[in-house]
Amino acid sequence: MNKISLRNLAILLIIIFVESSFAQDADTTTKSNIQTYTPSKLLNKGQWDIKFFNNLYTETEATFNGVKADKARETYFTSTLDIFTGVSENNRLNVGLLLEYRSNAINGKSATSVLGFPSDNSSRNGLSSLAPALKWQPLSNVGNFSVQSAFHIPLINEESDANGVFLDQTAYMFQNRFFYDYTFPSGDWQLFTELSTEYNFGDEDSFANNTFVLAPGLFMSYFPNDATTILGFVQHYQRIGDFAQDFTSLGFGGKYQITPVLNLEVLYSKFVRGSDTGLGQSFNLGLRALF
Repeated sequence: MNKISLRNLAILLIIIFVESSFAQDADTTTKSNIQTYTPSKLLNKGQWDIKFFNNLYTETEATFNGVKADKARETYFTSTLDIFTGVSENNRLNVGLLLEYRSNAINGKSATSVLGFPSDNSSRNGLSSLAPALKWQPLSNVGNFSVQSAFHIPLINEESDANGVFLDQTAYMFQNRFFYDYTFPSGDWQLFTELSTEYNFGDEDSFANNTFVLAPGLFMSYFPNDATTILGFVQHYQRIGDFAQDFTSLGFGGKYQITPVLNLEVLYSKFVRGSDTGLGQSFNLGLRALF
């Protein structure tokens, strides 16, 4: 499957969401999980939130030292499993575990080759990191503001193998993600903001060692009805320290409440600018169960 057909697939799925949304009953009064449990919202004690999210990023051009050039295709597939549960009586603390599995390919292999999880001279895959995590509400009277803190532990010894196939960083990472959302009075629109910070350390051989990351994001969501979300977003990523890079991406997508417990998320984004980075596009598919 080539780059164009992948994009068309993402657009087709979102069109299906939109069409199905207007076929839903517009008089629904109970909010669904996709409206209520944004990333800013913490779980009640005893609740569970399990999210399986898949990101396929592929690039055929890059920019380094101010020069933009074509390159052989490289593709990086990341599959994450995030598990959280509520543990406090006042619903202000959640604990969780984050797991990442990666499958990457270089040397012009097709974008979908990574989905077969090959291991050859141009491909590599494996469980690359785990992270214990806390999600907490710092202000008792602001329920739509929360912080997620995680300590990412690498599970691999080498970032790149003898064939030059990169899998993941070997530096440790302490990450904080700040979430805030605002629902407009009409109830049909919601603004969500995120600021992610990272400190990477602990391995002098890692490209990420002694670097800091600031990554803000802005998401605007529209709810055609209770079961559906249509959204657009802009994200920026800035790494500073021993290795510096930055990029900006624009994207759109949708969420659909399949059952009272399970919802589906599809996103597409394009890297529109950057410095010392690839300029590719990403295709994202997520499933979330909340009970």
